[in-house]
Amino acid sequence: MNTQPAASAIRPFRIDIPQAQLDDLNERLRKAVLPNELPGVGDAYGVTNARVQGLAQYWLNEFDWRALEAKLNAYPQFTTEIEGEDIHFLHVRSPREDAVPAVLIHGWPGSILEYLDVIEPLTNPADAQAPAFHLVIPSLPGFGFSGPTRSTGWGTRRTARAFVELMARLGYERFGAIGNDAGSMVAPEMARIAPDRVAGMHVTQLFSFPSGDPAEFADLSAEDQAALAHLQWFMDNKFAFNTLHSQQPQTLAFAISDSPIGLLGWNSQLMGESLDADFIIGNIAIYWLTDTAASSIRFYWEDAHDTERTPGPTTVPTALAMFKGDFQSIRRFADRDHKNIVSWHAYDVASMRSDGANDAAGHYAAHEVPEILIADIREFFARVS
Repeated sequence: MNTQPAASAIRPFRIDIPQAQLDDLNERLRKAVLPNELPGVGDAYGVTNARVQGLAQYWLNEFDWRALEAKLNAYPQFTTEIEGEDIHFLHVRSPREDAVPAVLIHGWPGSILEYLDVIEPLTNPADAQAPAFHLVIPSLPGFGFSGPTRSTGWGTRRTARAFVELMARLGYERFGAIGNDAGSMVAPEMARIAPDRVAGMHVTQLFSFPSGDPAEFADLSAEDQAALAHLQWFMDNKFAFNTLHSQQPQTLAFAISDSPIGLLGWNSQLMGESLDADFIIGNIAIYWLTDTAASSIRFYWEDAHDTERTPGPTTVPTALAMFKGDFQSIRRFADRDHKNIVSWHAYDVASMRSDGANDAAGHYAAHEVPEILIADIREFFARVS
């Protein structure tokens, strides 16, 4: 008999978007009005009409939501309530008895789709000597199938607490934390909150920045100086999304909650042109169909207004796998914030290079080059678990 309290119960979940909702989406796409645009300026002013129109036509005429829905429903999915919010997650157990439990954490404007291509190789590797994993892949609170948040405070720290609790509810006393984007912030916070339970954390970005001390810049390598220059370019040219999310998410929410074209234009600004259309539209469709366009961007407001910080650097074994074109972490700053970095790999993959400055190739490494990320994850956890 299940004696688990109702509030903490693990409930099976299945995606079933009503056809009327899909019909409404298609009607909105058909009636979309594009903004006027200056000729000959390219993407200097932001995402172009040509890009949005091309993606919108793909969404309307070629993208198959039901196929994606069936693909997701092929995996065991569940929800549970934590601190008054529903948390949705995939839970795919390995057939191997020696498998390592691990939570895989996405960011914005991504979703659980980021990790679909790594599920089978990580849970059931062809090589019996390769590490295997029991995978928990949650939708961040306020994102995707977790649904809109109903309370305040759901930024990095509260999400980290919730995911530590989630792993406990699933019976995993020790586990790995793997993250990308916002997941690369949540995983370290989990390590700070529960260092006795996080066996190791593996991320694709270590978001460690200069403190303002001039001594930190002394003798920086040319490679690190280039990384700083890339960061400065991003701050100067692409950081408007963060500022707006952090200051007035509800103001933006009117546009991206009422118009799929508005949501497409806004979210695609951080989904590079090297990504395939199915992946881009799949992620954006999840936000639209779950009504989480507004609640997801509140994550930034919560972080910007969170006056508390978990003290001290992380101490659990830490691995970084970063990719050329994405955020470039700098070891000097990372060592200040993480005291047990045992693996640091930088990948420059020819197939992921792009001529476009706005195309952060490699940001969605689990989708773009899953075999490289899988090998890095395996190598790290073979050492620490």
